[in-house]
Amino acid sequence: MGLKHVGYIDLPDHMGQGGFDHAAIDRGRALLYVAHTANDSVDVIDTRSGTYARSISGLKGAAGALVDEPASLVFTSNRGENTVGIFSSGLENTLVKVPAGVRPNGLAYDPERGILLCANVGDPNVPGSPSVTLVNVGERSVAATVPMPGRTRWAIYDPEQRVFFVNIADPSRIVELDPKISARIARQLEVLARGPHGLDFDRSRRRLYCACDDGTLVALDSRSGEAIASLELSGAPDVIFLDAALSRLYVAIGDPGVIDVIDVGSWRRREIVSTEPGAHTLALDETAHRIYAFLPRTHRALVFADDPVDT
Repeated sequence: MGLKHVGYIDLPDHMGQGGFDHAAIDRGRALLYVAHTANDSVDVIDTRSGTYARSISGLKGAAGALVDEPASLVFTSNRGENTVGIFSSGLENTLVKVPAGVRPNGLAYDPERGILLCANVGDPNVPGSPSVTLVNVGERSVAATVPMPGRTRWAIYDPEQRVFFVNIADPSRIVELDPKISARIARQLEVLARGPHGLDFDRSRRRLYCACDDGTLVALDSRSGEAIASLELSGAPDVIFLDAALSRLYVAIGDPGVIDVIDVGSWRRREIVSTEPGAHTLALDETAHRIYAFLPRTHRALVFADDPVDT
């Protein structure tokens, strides 16, 4: 069968430039948060009813969204004002902003230590501006700032090794950071493809999946950093999400506007599903096995269901 289209969710029209960016889901509260960069806001979707609920305004250049369900926390990166936002899920009035670096983007969270990593893209006109900011969430304060070797992309947290991984576009690297030694980079993993972008972690296989600008998906051993395999994609990718229970990786490709569905067990592409030109970002509900693709031209979320028995 493959991905089944189950509906659309209308979202507010764009008020400026930028479209949609990163998204995350609080499954327990059935709330989806998506950065609506064009509107300096985060849109909230009720996933039970499949409807737009509201928008959280005042987040200039909103680029990232991340949820920690056990702590009921939502994090945003606000690229237009160089801050990260922290609030309780469903309680936007608890919002607190913490300073970040230049053009914050990717987010990852260490729940044991209460450390949020914000990957700052930097400004190409400001040498040395790419960095990561480590935020002490309990204190709502900056713990450390670490310079990066190039423009940052996606970031994730590995709970087994208790380290962060951050994609670097150029040079092609995945940088490892250990919060215990927060003032410096612990290790750099070479990526044998151009422009690391989307990143996810496969805990059961101890693999990093890195989708690169040259249209290549790369798998690396998360401990040794050794390249394991590569696969050609339908185009230059952006966001990727792994449904671990199904062993399926969903890769958003804005041009031509598709999702590549990858079986990571057999390391093959199962199917290519059309979305809309420019649709470069996704959200995944691993419990319901639903995928949300955000459509910049028609201001909607396109919703798919993946059947867990369809292997």
